[in-house]
Amino acid sequence: MKKINILFTAIILLVYACNDDFLERTPGSNISDEDYWKSVNDLQLYSNNFYNVFLNTYTGYGTIGIYGIDGDDGTDTQISSSYNTTMNGERLVPQSGGGWSAANWASLRDVNYFMDNYKRVNASFDDVKQYLGEALFFRSWFYFDKLRTFGDVPFISTTLETTSAELYDARLPRNQVVDSVMRDLDLAVEYLPSFSGWTGRITKEVAMLMQARIALYEGTWEKYHAGTDFGVKGSDGSKYIEKAAEVSRKLINAKTCDLDNKGVADGYRDLFKREDHSTSKEVLLWRKYSVNDGIYHVWGRYTGGGAGRGVTKEMIDSYLDINGKPIAASTVYVEGDETLAEIAANRDPRLAQTIFTSENDLLWTNNADGKDIYFKYPGISADNEVRCVTGYHLYKGHNPDNKQYQASQCITALIYFRYAEALLIYAEAKAELGTITQEDVDITINELRKRVGMDNGLLNIGAITPDPDWEFPALSPIINEVRRERKVELNCEGFRKDDIFRWAAADELVVGKRPKGAKKSQWDNIPDIPEYQDIRSALKSSNYNTDADGYIDPFQITMPNGYGFKVDRDYLSPIPLSEMVINPNLKQNPGWE
Repeated sequence: MKKINILFTAIILLVYACNDDFLERTPGSNISDEDYWKSVNDLQLYSNNFYNVFLNTYTGYGTIGIYGIDGDDGTDTQISSSYNTTMNGERLVPQSGGGWSAANWASLRDVNYFMDNYKRVNASFDDVKQYLGEALFFRSWFYFDKLRTFGDVPFISTTLETTSAELYDARLPRNQVVDSVMRDLDLAVEYLPSFSGWTGRITKEVAMLMQARIALYEGTWEKYHAGTDFGVKGSDGSKYIEKAAEVSRKLINAKTCDLDNKGVADGYRDLFKREDHSTSKEVLLWRKYSVNDGIYHVWGRYTGGGAGRGVTKEMIDSYLDINGKPIAASTVYVEGDETLAEIAANRDPRLAQTIFTSENDLLWTNNADGKDIYFKYPGISADNEVRCVTGYHLYKGHNPDNKQYQASQCITALIYFRYAEALLIYAEAKAELGTITQEDVDITINELRKRVGMDNGLLNIGAITPDPDWEFPALSPIINEVRRERKVELNCEGFRKDDIFRWAAADELVVGKRPKGAKKSQWDNIPDIPEYQDIRSALKSSNYNTDADGYIDPFQITMPNGYGFKVDRDYLSPIPLSEMVINPNLKQNPGWE
């Protein structure tokens, strides 16, 4: 009986066994499995379920979509009201769950079940290949998530039975898993249709961008973790970096995508507050919300006050001046950072389009009195889930439609993939390979800068201005500048934790650091503050303690020694204890033994 119970537990935890309930379930219907797999429409219906499972809707309370992920992750660029316990090295090995529970593997089984059954449909391959491509894409998505969480994982490509020996296999080395993912995505790119306008479905270009993203992640992970317990023995990651360069260049050369709002005033900001991207050539996959269809979110409840998060001073200081020089070497950025307006003066225009800096910044429109409301100061006196933590109040992603805010029915579109990332991947891959040219820079980084009118601040790889504050002084100037560009362009879009981890950069960016905010003194003497927004009282709370230089220091009391991230352990999550009892071939991740 004990052996049977252990086997049953293993099956439940890994979700690799045959599930009769699943066989009775098809997306959107209750028909039996025997009646399914008859038509191409059945494949489409089944594939629709992948979109619901893998694409987060961000419709819950407290979320602001992708624009709060970096804060929730506790990165160096954005923080939330409470420090992140993972970044502070406080995690323990869980008894169960921890990302390895039944629910965490169910979506893989759904994909593999499709792979095992799609051939039952009596149709030409040309009619079914799109949905096969989608299944391959989502399986790759699944494994990328597991790779980032655990590193080595089992790679399962078929539906297992209760007697399958694979249930007790050891984890595969991460590079072997990525090799399988690359093969899946090669096929997905081949099978999927090209982007020719929004359909709401995965296209060839989305698959290419995903492939380049994963290849760059793995390649730089292996390069910068080489020689540690997190590295891959005998590999420096170069083959994946080359793959990232190859795929992203093909995407650029295809010319089916482009940047939106080139040369348009505030065009960068406006990209992120749109409600519809159906005419976009940059936003390749996104979610449309509709109040009439009952699909909406509540981001507007939070973004007007600060969303319980805040951009950090470390992020603000990374923006170049308008001439493309670091602020430590600038001759035009001379005003300093005593006020929000000062920090944006003569700077990369993306700074003023990412946070609120000016009384000309529209906060709310469509108000009951018919008057527009403009920004005066960050939401420092708001409730914790709404207030601005650092004084640098995020504007990116904020929709100023007050009617949506009042009704808690917001329809700002959710972006999953945009073309700008492909440009950054190509530039970084070429820089990491040591083969980047001025032409490479011109079609990537300089295109992003020209989009926001930074024509006098283009990057010239033969004349990079040294920055005494480079984040990675041991690396080349071009790698530092490529990483800076990525940090700025993708600010508060949920990429930063992955970047810190794949660059093995926690020791430089996280350990012993306390993220800071703006100068608090700039709000000491604001006239005409309404009684219901007593900002002066709020500033007296411990939420707004300051350091010796007057900068807001949110974690001064709760994390006095800075983040306690353990670089020999915390880059990967631990395997739950119960899993290693069930399957002794599952070995623990480094540092968690």
